[in-house]
Amino acid sequence: MRSFSVPLFLMLLIAVAPVAQAQEKPKQLMMISFDGAGANTLWERSRDIARRNHAHFTYFLSCTLLIERARARSYQGPHQKPGRSNIGFAQTAEEARTRLGHIWQAHLEGHDISSHTCGHFDGKDWAAADWTAEFSSFRHVLSNAWQTTGAALDEPEGWRDFVARDINGFRAPYFSTSAGMVEAEKAAGIRYDASLVTKGPAMPEDKDGLIRFGLPLIPEGPAGRPIIGMDYNLFIRHSAGIDNPSRAAEFEERAYAAFRAAFDKQYDGDRIPLQLGFHFVEMNGGAYWRAMERLVSDVCGRQDVACVSYSQAVAMIRERQRHEGASGL
Repeated sequence: MRSFSVPLFLMLLIAVAPVAQAQEKPKQLMMISFDGAGANTLWERSRDIARRNHAHFTYFLSCTLLIERARARSYQGPHQKPGRSNIGFAQTAEEARTRLGHIWQAHLEGHDISSHTCGHFDGKDWAAADWTAEFSSFRHVLSNAWQTTGAALDEPEGWRDFVARDINGFRAPYFSTSAGMVEAEKAAGIRYDASLVTKGPAMPEDKDGLIRFGLPLIPEGPAGRPIIGMDYNLFIRHSAGIDNPSRAAEFEERAYAAFRAAFDKQYDGDRIPLQLGFHFVEMNGGAYWRAMERLVSDVCGRQDVACVSYSQAVAMIRERQRHEGASGL
C-alpha cells in the first residue's frame, strides 16, 4: 500500500486553525463604574487596582463632595432648600482638595470622570429645565473647585478645559429618569448616559446622538434570581441594607460567583460588554469591593479582554461594528 505524507504547511494550518478561530471573536469588554466617587481612601484603592491590572474605570461624581460643609448653602438643587444634598458634602476644604487631586490624576491616567449630578436627588418628576439647572451646577462647581477650596494656585493647567470638554457621561441617581432628561443631557453636551437597567448584558443604543448604556440584571445566589449588577442591590438582598460584616466572606463569595458567571457567559458567548456598578462605600465589610477586585485581577490581564471606561468602550464598539459591517453607534 502506498503511503502519503501530509505537507508541512498543511500541518501548520491544521495546528493554528483553532487559534485563528478563537481570534475571530472581538475582545470581551468589561466596564466597572463607581457612583458618588467620594471617599479618598477608595479613590486611592480603585486607582491602584486599575494600575495593577491595566484597567480603566468610570467615576460618576457627585459634585457636592467638592463643597466643604461650611459652604453648603452655596449649592441649591432643583426644588430643594439651599445647602441640601442626599449624599452630603466634604467635611473640610482639605478633604475636598485631596479629592480634586484624585480626580485630576484619574483623568490623566485615562479614566472617565462623569456626572452623577450634585445633590443625588430623585429626578423622576423633573422637567428638562430642572436637569439643565443641575448639570449647570455640576459644571460650575467643578470649574471653580480649586478656587473655592482655597487652592487656586494649585489648579492644574488644563483643568477648566477638562471640565468643559472631557466630562461627557452621566448616570442618574437611583436610575431615576424623566421625560425631560435626555433633552437636557444633549443640551449639556453629554454624549453617553448609563442610567438604564437591562434584562441582561446588552449593547448600547444610539438615540439621536446620545449613547445609552444599561446596567444588566444578572443571576445571583443559590436560586439564580436576577439582580442589578451593582453592589447596593446585593447589599439590600444579602442583609436588607443593614451592614453585617460577620458574614462578609459569604457575601463576597456570592458576589464574586455572580460577577464571574456573568462575565464567563459573555466571554464564552457573543462577547456582549459586561457592566458592573459600585459605590465608594464598603458595604458588608467590603465584600463587594473585594469581589470586584478579584474579578478585575482574574480577567483584565487576558489578551482578549479589555477593562475599559465607557468612553473607551464606545470607541471600541464602533470599531467592532465597522469591522463587522454592522450599523449602530
